[in-house]
Amino acid sequence: MTRLTRRGFIASTLAAGALRSVPVTLGKPPARRILTLVYDKSLGMMRAIDRLVP
Repeated sequence: MTRLTRRGFIASTLAAGALRSVPVTLGKPPARRILTLVYDKSLGMMRAIDRLVP
């Protein structure tokens, strides 16, 4: 087994994470985020609702 230094371990972890996230970002069309503010009577204040719209 190869000896990994701390820097090597962090670099390999980041590279593996980048490889996992690339197909997800390329496969999905960009979605729009819509932020709506509504008055919530039970809370007695405004509340933000965030929705993703394809």
